[in-house]
Amino acid sequence: MSSVLNDPYHFETGEYRPPSEGGSSSLLVRLTRNCPWNHCTFCGMYKGEKFELRPPSEIICDINAMHRISLDLKEISIKSGRKGSITSVVVSEFFKKKPNLYFHPGVGMVISFLNAGGKTAFFQDADSLIMKTGDLTEVLTHLKAVFPSIERITSYGRSRTIARKPALDLAQIHHAGLDRIHIGLETGDANLLKIIKKGSTPEDHVKGGKKAMEAGFQVSEYWMPGLGGKFRSKDHALNTAKVLNLINPHYIRSRPFTPRPGTIFYGNASQNDHGPMSPGDQLLEIRQTLEALDVTSRICFDHAGNYWSGQDGRLLLSQSYEGYPFPEKKQQILALLEKGIQYDS
Repeated sequence: MSSVLNDPYHFETGEYRPPSEGGSSSLLVRLTRNCPWNHCTFCGMYKGEKFELRPPSEIICDINAMHRISLDLKEISIKSGRKGSITSVVVSEFFKKKPNLYFHPGVGMVISFLNAGGKTAFFQDADSLIMKTGDLTEVLTHLKAVFPSIERITSYGRSRTIARKPALDLAQIHHAGLDRIHIGLETGDANLLKIIKKGSTPEDHVKGGKKAMEAGFQVSEYWMPGLGGKFRSKDHALNTAKVLNLINPHYIRSRPFTPRPGTIFYGNASQNDHGPMSPGDQLLEIRQTLEALDVTSRICFDHAGNYWSGQDGRLLLSQSYEGYPFPEKKQQILALLEKGIQYDS
């Protein structure tokens, strides 16, 4: 442990981040380890792992280590006449000087971050807002000071955590630099939330989402088409739309349900207690949800799980991180869904 603490290049990198943060090559900064709730029956992430709050001093050391790597890379680039560009030659030279970092899972992430312009960062793991407000703002302030090129900082956040956080604290966190929160809604149906042991009610989701919006954050709400199976599809679709209408977040992102081996929910789904859904069934449910939406959000299908194709074999829906603006593109999406439904029938 002492050798790790004395290593100026040591930093932690968590395993998970939203696809949109990968698309922007975000700097991954680990504020907590694993999930403070960790009871969701559909989720295989973090299972068997203990939740831990990392002290700000430790996180700041991580940020400094990533900054040190970025300075070393830029120095090599400038000395070799590449004017700060992080080319493959620069990276190769860096690893010659620091061979012990060759297999570090986070160094490639730092390189991608720099090559993308160093504009975005993401706080790991599952619920950074559970930290004390002062600790979180301290980390935010340091990150922005060390990497002034960062324009957007994002985190996962649980609805219930946000709902319980004082409005003044949320405003302070936003003012310190946290711009966007990704929230796992999954469903707006009260019964289904209990079945999956989400630990939140529809009221928690609405309160948390609205408080985040009022504090000035960009809010991404994730919903899970197919989570209720055939038997609960209608309630899942309509109650999810109801909750989303009350929040009216900036982004609504589709994460279709896939039974994960090893999860409690997988056993139920495989025993037909869930009512397995065909691709056409999933599209019918999505159509029902979107028809009931009355929002000014952007609807996004930015995940590989949104795999449906049309007759031409191409993806039915764009996987753009910015998605389709509602209500302007509502009829366009509904028409695309109808094509997919007809193709699957």
